[in-house]
Amino acid sequence: MANKSRARPKPSKLGVYFYIPNIIGYMRVLMNCYAFAICFSNKWLFCALYFISFVCDGIDGWCARKFNQVSTFGAVLDMVTDRISTACLLVILSQVYRPGLTFVSLLALDIASHWLQMYSTFLVGKASHKDVKDSTNWLFKAYYGNRMFMAYCCVACEVLYIALFLLAEKETENLMDVLTASIKEGSLISVLVALSLFGWAIKQIVNIIQILLNPLPHMESFTILWLKTAADACVLYDINKEKR
Repeated sequence: MANKSRARPKPSKLGVYFYIPNIIGYMRVLMNCYAFAICFSNKWLFCALYFISFVCDGIDGWCARKFNQVSTFGAVLDMVTDRISTACLLVILSQVYRPGLTFVSLLALDIASHWLQMYSTFLVGKASHKDVKDSTNWLFKAYYGNRMFMAYCCVACEVLYIALFLLAEKETENLMDVLTASIKEGSLISVLVALSLFGWAIKQIVNIIQILLNPLPHMESFTILWLKTAADACVLYDINKEKR
């Protein structure tokens, strides 16, 4: 009884909405809305606001753990904000660079990999899509198992996109020409591009792994000749449901 009396009271619905990390999340949404509204009129301010919003993604996670205010709503708000902001930036890059299909493909890969990974995670009963202890893929485990490495790849990806946006001086730039010229120039932006390319490449490989090479636990009753995928989770879930 004593333990129950000392138990933390359940927060109200309004209380969860006003968790500190969730308030930071709302600020991120407003910041991104304003940033994209002025992206062509003030490129440097846009990049500053976009990157600050990205940094706040880590800050709200720290606040959630520090103040014991972890919530599913906050996690969903974070992921939706991340995906939409990155998607908007990739759409803008597809308009200022040729071939634009490069950035549209990256957008499709980003959304597909995260959606399938999240959905398959819920189907197999895991608490987080970052729980990959059952994975047999070393890169997948290294990415999600090392927070510093994952943070570097995520930061590198966003920095590369921001740098490319700053490098575009006019519409319909040729992507390879801009990259080659920037690296030869040796400016600060070109250095950021060079340093971020490795982390960006790792993140894209991990995105592909999330779609094609995502091993699933608790599937011993099935014989799968090829590598299991996040899409398999949906199919196997339906099979299990029919057998019940």
